[in-house]
Amino acid sequence: MAASVPLRVASYNIHGCVGTDGCFDPARVQRLIDRIDADILALQEVETDHHGDDVLGCYRQSPDWQVISGPTLLREQGQYGNALITRLPVLDYHLIDLSVGGFEARSAIRAVLGYPGCRLEVMATHLGLSPAERREQVRTLLGVLQTGTGEVDASILLGDFNEWFLWGRPLRWLHRHFGSRGATPATFPSRYPLFRLDRIWVSPPARLTGVRTLRTSRARRASDHLPVIGEVHI
Repeated sequence: MAASVPLRVASYNIHGCVGTDGCFDPARVQRLIDRIDADILALQEVETDHHGDDVLGCYRQSPDWQVISGPTLLREQGQYGNALITRLPVLDYHLIDLSVGGFEARSAIRAVLGYPGCRLEVMATHLGLSPAERREQVRTLLGVLQTGTGEVDASILLGDFNEWFLWGRPLRWLHRHFGSRGATPATFPSRYPLFRLDRIWVSPPARLTGVRTLRTSRARRASDHLPVIGEVHI
């Protein structure tokens, strides 16, 4: 991959492959993932084995993709949580525990990816529903981002941040760190998007352009969130 070509990055909460029509349809989600055609894709609410169906299975078997699972819950039918799939080589990765006592377990995936002439830090996450929970989780994420400064050439943070309040402290802290407002269109609910829950930040911020959602009729049915997509110029 030539370094002059922008990377396409995306985040998509797939809602366990259960669409707004109530149908469980992993194949439909896979078709949307293929349509997004991202070089780096963060997924949330992923069930890695649902009665024998694994939405990530075809990507795990493909030599073109690297798949990192970040389960937060272990259920009888399989694991549930985050995932990161990428066409770039994975140099290193680890999971960051974002769980806050009394709330659902949460985590983030931090990966270092190889790109011609540089190293990219990618963090993919799904934050909690409580404002207090999100404040604690963003503090943890910012601590990790600040620690990694100097080890990488660019940082990308993306996922479902569940932040309904545009001027809430978690968003303000993230805007301040990245030097950007993390521009994104509304992604939730997918049929009539009103809220900017799914976001992409890049440092340096000028490298992120063309942020948009995939607003096809299939995307509106496949999940209660729309995918958010951006171009990153390295």
